[in-house]
Amino acid sequence: QVQPVESGGGLVQAGGSLSLSCAASGRTFSGYAMGWFRQAPGKEREWVASISALGDSRYYERSVKGRFTISRDNAKTTVYLQMNSLKPEDTAVYYCAAASKIWPAVEYYSNSRYYDYWGQGTQVTVSS
Repeated sequence: QVQPVESGGGLVQAGGSLSLSCAASGRTFSGYAMGWFRQAPGKEREWVASISALGDSRYYERSVKGRFTISRDNAKTTVYLQMNSLKPEDTAVYYCAAASKIWPAVEYYSNSRYYDYWGQGTQVTVSS
């Protein structure tokens, strides 16, 4: 199993950038697909982006495509989310999650029910 731990959140002005990291303990990290989700106050948790276990497939929610980039370094057992051109509506707690078995299609990667392990989250606040 893996235990994700997020870092890198903070306060940034609209149009700025932040880079989130998710360090996942466990020797089998390269066997897990990884995803980022977020939850804004008063809203449901929503999917942001995912990456396959080997990093050869990436998927993005429509509103972040072109602004956010997900990547991973299996040697460092870490997944990243580079967020550019941030908007106030990106304000949320961002969660990292790991999935041991997931079909290679966006409808599975974007569904939180397929993720087995979750981090505690890191706050991202974008001021206008």
